Amino acid sequence: MDKNVIYSIKSLYRESMNIIGYTFGSGEHSCCVVGALRGNEIQQMAICAQLIDTLKRLEENGCIANGKSIMIIPCANHYSMNIGKRFWPLDNTDINRMFPGYDQGETTQRIADGLFKSIKDYVYGVQMASFYREGEFLPHVKVMDTDCKNRETYESLTDFGLPYGLIRIPQPYDTATLNYNWQIWGCHAYSLFSNYTEHIGRQSTQTAVNAVLRFLIAKGIIKWALHRGMHTRVLNEELIINVQARNAGILKKHVYVGEEVSEGDLLCEIIHPLEGNTIGRIKSPTDGTVFFAYNKQLVTEYSDVFNIVPFSYT
Repeated sequence: MDKNVIYSIKSLYRESMNIIGYTFGSGEHSCCVVGALRGNEIQQMAICAQLIDTLKRLEENGCIANGKSIMIIPCANHYSMNIGKRFWPLDNTDINRMFPGYDQGETTQRIADGLFKSIKDYVYGVQMASFYREGEFLPHVKVMDTDCKNRETYESLTDFGLPYGLIRIPQPYDTATLNYNWQIWGCHAYSLFSNYTEHIGRQSTQTAVNAVLRFLIAKGIIKWALHRGMHTRVLNEELIINVQARNAGILKKHVYVGEEVSEGDLLCEIIHPLEGNTIGRIKSPTDGTVFFAYNKQLVTEYSDVFNIVPFSYT
């Protein structure tokens, strides 16, 4: 294993922020895994840390394929991580909305530029991603449906052995993300979503680590035996049904992530926060699987509280 600073930015009042890359093997830039780009992505950093620990042992046992190299970057935003702030502390900008970056621009543009120059030429890229919504997801992997789409990128969604592989039609704000720009530069890029963001789940961490290892095995980058994981259902992201709260109040859930529901099943109740009576009941609009569930006790009007993946009967 080689440990190197791939980008460093100076600070006026504290030590420099160094982005560290851990490289295994040598030769072709085969796969790069990027962890936390935001300061609250604790789970994403932990996944990379455990992946590094596993790859150390695999490298010692000669399991990295000849002529292949893997880089793991656990965290690219230590400043925000240190104070528990999701975005860049000084101007509240998001590094994952700054790619491919600009070396003469604002701080987060410079960080994105320095990081991207070091990783853009990898054959495969995996980002440990998080979402803006507060809640728990089923683990899944996602690709952007860009103009540079490649059949191998989509077919490889099943290599991770996760329950779902999603294909997303990019929105304008997606064009400045790492995943999108990796693809524009010819990389096969994937965003891997684990169950949590700020919480480190032992099982969810291992699930994500195993998913990356399965992908590396499928691509011939490491030589190792690992169970194939789950059958992956690949679908377009637009097919997922979003369920919103129609009232603000205390959320009382009756179903949780991964549960199967039928049309008309009671998903949750909204309780009046001051008077205690039920002011809203939300029922499932379809037969399907609970893909996302909001995890805060207080919910505002029109908040996304559940995502349902409809069953396919064909």
